[in-house]
Amino acid sequence: MPPSGFAPSIVGLGDAGLNQSSGWTRLVIEKPFGRDLASAQDLNRLVHRYFEESQIYRIDHYLGKETVQNLLVFRFANPLFESVWNRDRVESIEITVAEELGVGERAGYYDKTGALRDMVQNHLAQLLTLTAMEVPAAFEADTIRDEKVKVLRSLAPLQPDHVVFAQYSGGIVDGEPVPSYLQEPGVDQESRTETLVSIRLEVLNWRWQGIPFILRTGKRLAERLTQIKVRFRSPPVTLFRGSGSNQLPSGALVITLQPDEGFDLDLDVKSPGPEISLDRHSLKFRYAESLGSLPEAYETLLLDVLTADQTLFVRGDEVEAAWRLYAPVLDRPLPIRAYPAGSWGPEQSDPLG
Repeated sequence: MPPSGFAPSIVGLGDAGLNQSSGWTRLVIEKPFGRDLASAQDLNRLVHRYFEESQIYRIDHYLGKETVQNLLVFRFANPLFESVWNRDRVESIEITVAEELGVGERAGYYDKTGALRDMVQNHLAQLLTLTAMEVPAAFEADTIRDEKVKVLRSLAPLQPDHVVFAQYSGGIVDGEPVPSYLQEPGVDQESRTETLVSIRLEVLNWRWQGIPFILRTGKRLAERLTQIKVRFRSPPVTLFRGSGSNQLPSGALVITLQPDEGFDLDLDVKSPGPEISLDRHSLKFRYAESLGSLPEAYETLLLDVLTADQTLFVRGDEVEAAWRLYAPVLDRPLPIRAYPAGSWGPEQSDPLG
């Protein structure tokens, strides 16, 4: 149902007594959960009038992806990575969710929403919290969600000059010309809706102080890709100065969540021969090659609803904390830059630059 149907449906279920079934009760709500902090708080108050938090399952389908769940295992089951997952060894973290497709048939919804509300406040915020969170006390729903909320509450206030909005113009995708956003059916010709967002954030805690987190998402980009890139610091001094530089380029761990699920870890190795010459190669892992096909995200989430496991669902205080973070730019008119469809966005979309 559309978001406008959430409130009357919740009231109807509650007034009919279906919140107090003799069996078990689950209220499952798909995003968007509100469109700003005030509306999210209103919806939370309404839901809690009839339902306990233990009965509420706010779905973010990204959390159902095996590769997203694996972030917890990857970090906390492998001491090699956990020991370097901090400001001493990490230079920056970039989280990208890129889409090849345009707005398609969703203009009626999207033109009133934009990329920040549609993707950043939910999907990218979830990836951020899983990447930055501390080790939970136990692998239980509330202990994990407690740590995710701590990340959101530790973020520095968002500065408008650390945010880039852009809208796609006409371009070429897969060798075919595609229209601009303003030429899409159902889009207001005067629309200032952003189809690309790039944001620089900082987590003000002991682990991440001073490390930039870059969140990017957009439509009509060069390829479909969801990726987390952890860029490590270069060695302070290198013995290998063949290039005349005292530093090696920084290496990275690239975790690809879709479509080619897996990870790549940069390693420098010596090239064969009498000279000391370094080549960079990647240590690769791919789910498809090692573990076969992965279940769909909603398969996992719907099973968790049935078994009352809330680990992969968003808690009420968590959704409000995410909206609170982005409040300074949600209704503030920011410059809308242009980027050609099929590109990686405007030059100004890199807040690291």
